[in-house]
Order: sequence, then C-alpha cells, then structure tokens
Amino acid sequence: MAELRLGPLLRYVDGSSATFWVEASRPCTAEVRCADGARGTGRTFQIAGHHYALVPVSGLTPGTATAYEILLDGSAVWPPPDSPFPPSVVRTPGSDDATVRVTFGSCRWAAPPADERDPVGPDALDTLAARLASAPDGERPDVLLLLGDQVYADEVSGTTRAWIAARRGLVDPPGHQVADYEEYTRLYYESWLDPEIRWLLSTVPSCMIFDDHDVIDDWNTSAAWLKDIRATPWWRERILSGLMSYWVHQHLGNLSPGELSEDLLYAAVRETPDGTDVLRAFAARADADPATVRWSYRRDFGRTRVLMLDTRAARVLDEKHRAMLDPGEAAWLREQALQAPDARDHLLIGTSLPWLLPPLIHHAETWNAALCRGERGERWARFGERLRRRADLEHWAAFPESFEDLAELIAEAGTGEHAPATVCVLSGDVHHAYVADPVWADPAQQPTARVLQLTCSPVHNSIPRAIRLGFRFGWSRPARLLGGLFARHGRYGRPAVDWRKTGGPWFGNQLMTLTLRGRSASLRLEQARETRSSGGDLARGGARLTTVRDSVITPE
Repeated sequence: MAELRLGPLLRYVDGSSATFWVEASRPCTAEVRCADGARGTGRTFQIAGHHYALVPVSGLTPGTATAYEILLDGSAVWPPPDSPFPPSVVRTPGSDDATVRVTFGSCRWAAPPADERDPVGPDALDTLAARLASAPDGERPDVLLLLGDQVYADEVSGTTRAWIAARRGLVDPPGHQVADYEEYTRLYYESWLDPEIRWLLSTVPSCMIFDDHDVIDDWNTSAAWLKDIRATPWWRERILSGLMSYWVHQHLGNLSPGELSEDLLYAAVRETPDGTDVLRAFAARADADPATVRWSYRRDFGRTRVLMLDTRAARVLDEKHRAMLDPGEAAWLREQALQAPDARDHLLIGTSLPWLLPPLIHHAETWNAALCRGERGERWARFGERLRRRADLEHWAAFPESFEDLAELIAEAGTGEHAPATVCVLSGDVHHAYVADPVWADPAQQPTARVLQLTCSPVHNSIPRAIRLGFRFGWSRPARLLGGLFARHGRYGRPAVDWRKTGGPWFGNQLMTLTLRGRSASLRLEQARETRSSGGDLARGGARLTTVRDSVITPE
C-alpha cells in the first residue's frame, strides 16, 4: 500500500482550480477529493527513487472554502486520523472578492523537534500555523510568498549532520553539507514534515523562489567565484542535485495548470518510467547556460499581479557586462510589468535580494563592483573580489546597471493614466525587516504609484549582534556620508533614486502581510515571540505572533 511521504502542499489556486503536490512511498495514482464534488487524479513520476505527483483539480466552486482529502491508489492518506489540526481546505476567490492578503518572508531553518530547545527562538511560520488552527474561520493569507532559503544546503541541523555522517562520512568534501539529490530530500523532509508547517502548507497556497542557501552561500557571486567552485570535485553533483530538487519540490507548484500542460520537461519526465536522467540532463543545460531556462514566473490574484524573480541563476557574471537578470529574463520582466495596466491595482515584484539596501551598504556594493570591473586597476580589482566574497557584496547594488534598469522600469510601470496604486518590491535575505521609500532624482520620473521596498527576513534564523549594529548604522547620516566617499572612489555617479527608511530595522523571526483591497493597501509586520501562556495552544513553547507595525500604505 502506498504511503504519503511528504505533503500535501496546496500550491496554485484560482477561482475554480487548484494544484496539490505530494510525495508517495511507491508508484501509485494520487487523487484529491473535495467536499463540493470536485476531484482530480495524477499518476506519480519517479526521480532518483522518489515518487511525486502534482494533482490538478478543476470545477471548484468560486468563493468557497472546501475541505479535501488525499487518496493513494484509492486509500485515504490525508488528513491523518489523529490530526490535532482542523481539516485542510482549499479557498477559492469569488468574482466579487476585492481583498487579497499576501504574507511573505524568507530564510527558514527547519525548527527542531518540539521537545528540543530552539536556539533561534520561535518559528514565525509555525506560529502562524498555530494561530490559523486555533481560528480556522478567521483571517488568513490568500497566499504565502516564500522568498528564498526554504532549505539550507550548506548549514544543516545536527540531526541531518549525523544522518550524513552515517550515510557517507564527513571527511570528503563537501563534508557536512548536502552532496546529492538524496541529501536534498532529507532537507525537505526535515522542514516540511514539521507538523505545523505540513498543515499550513496543506491549506494556504504558496509561491516559492530560491536564494543562495537553497544551493550554497553566495551562489553566483561572480565569474571568479563560479570558476573556482566549478574546479572542485563535488560541485557538479551539488548544483545538478540542487536544481533538480528545486524543480521537483518548489518550481513545479509555482505553475498554473495551463502552464503545466504546456511544459515539455514536465511531460517528458512523466512519460518515462524513471525521469531522473531527463531531469538531470535539463539541470546540466540550465547550469551550463542559465539563459535556456526561466525560473521567474507570474501569478495574478484578482487585480494584484505578482512577479517572482530569479535573482540567482539568471545572473550575467562577466565583469564587463554584469547583470542581475540575463537579457531574456529582463525582457520577460519588462513585458509582464507593463502588460495590461488597466487590469491591475497593485504590482508586487518578489526578489529574494532587496533592491534598496541601507545606503552605506548600497554604496559599498557599487564601489566594490567598480573595483572588480577594473576602474582602479588590477590590484584594486583583486582586492575587490576578495572583499566581495567575504562581505557578501552581491545584491542589486552590486549590479549597478540592473539596479538602474529596475528603477526605470518601476517608474514606467508606476506612471500614467492606468498606473497601479502601489508598486512594492518584496524581499528577504538580510535577516532583518524594514520599509524604504524611494524618491527619483529627476522629479519628472517620479511615479504616480506609491513605491516601497518591503524587506522581511528571517522567518526562522538569527543574526549576530555585530551585524545588527552594522545594519542600524547603515541607515544613519554619517553612514550616508561615508557611502558617498565610496561612490566617489569607485567613480560611480548618483543613482537614479534616493531613499529613506520609513520603518525598522526590526530584528527577530517575522512575517509581513500586505492587505490589498481595491486600490487601498495596508502593511502589517508580526514577530513570533514566546509567551508564558500554556492554554492548549498548538504553537511551540506557547509562542504568539505579535504585531510590531500596522500601517496604511494607500488609503481607501
């Protein structure tokens, strides 16, 4: 009898259809049965000895919350009979629904077992799950945007480290880090079998994109970095396994049923008894020529458009032509951002790396990019490359032309008769949260839309005290003056935008939620904090989400 190994994950949802992701213990037919009579089936496909299915369901009733169950070869496997959680449901928007709630964050270490102390404090996603479970008919997100570092291939838990040691030992590189596809699956088991997370992802739709730790810290920092790591004997297996596991666990669920039906790779994997070689060949092509694949994607939620950007694999690393997005990816972003402006009230750009950083860090990164490009000679260029790797100087500011291009695109998308009410850049990565408000240097380019950089990280991780102090200082007036010295030394002119911090920095395990109603928008930041109350709460250690910021972005 087939067993449910992982999932279900509720991924894509619109007014009448949804997709559900599962992993089974053996080949089988997965079926989703909804209480309103809608149903769907899908045969599993095999990758590296694992069996997955993505089950599309159509005919759902718009504007309803419908409980569902998962069956494998006709036997019910979800929900578990002893589950302490409410039934998993799929909520479909109705034609009159004008409110969209988007909850987002990044950087999540898997939470330890409930009987172990959590060294970094309560997990914000665990705590969100507990709140939703305690009030299943209350307010909940319409979608979770998980903006990178869903798993940490280079910083594994003690439990996973012991498992790796028993499997192959820790002597040979990459030591305690993940080496192959099987070890990647271990990370997803550890993260997504967490009871609270498993239930949460079964009942709230999710959109995901990778960042560096999903593969390795500072992935694709520079051409020199890539050359060095490709020379190691273990990297090829690591990168191919990373791309394969990302495609299976995260990317497929980002696609709509229509996109899945047209995806040639998905069809090829399902048509063969074992899709491992097909998927591995795809990963090899994607690694050799990143422009051959697009990981970025679009999702529309009513009159809200979400563009999720790949800012890792799509990079151009040639020092003379550095770009955050390759030409094809950049053209796709432009097309999607400007398409059908009269059909949108809000434009959200999801990029794991912040577009607007604390000014000192921004100027340090543009200065470093100039050094590495050779603006101050070969000796400075070598110094710049060493500094770039040690200090993680590889955000949008480290790709100055891409930074300016995004500023120009946002100004264009946010201006005109049919401009959206807001254009928000949603980011994570930097292990703290803040709100930044840009102003264009040329008043004629200032968008009519409200433009904000909204950064929220981590969901469950930590940050050293010294780096906290550095981020706080990075917003200060002395830091701005110091940043100006960096810019002058790097011979880099004034950026197209200036910006100021209008909220934060906030430190802790946290989530942001945008509530979009018509052309109005509001923002809430919540942090997971321990409480002494025991009261039967499902959260670990009696944790609660505490509101730290609740503000109006655009009024009704």
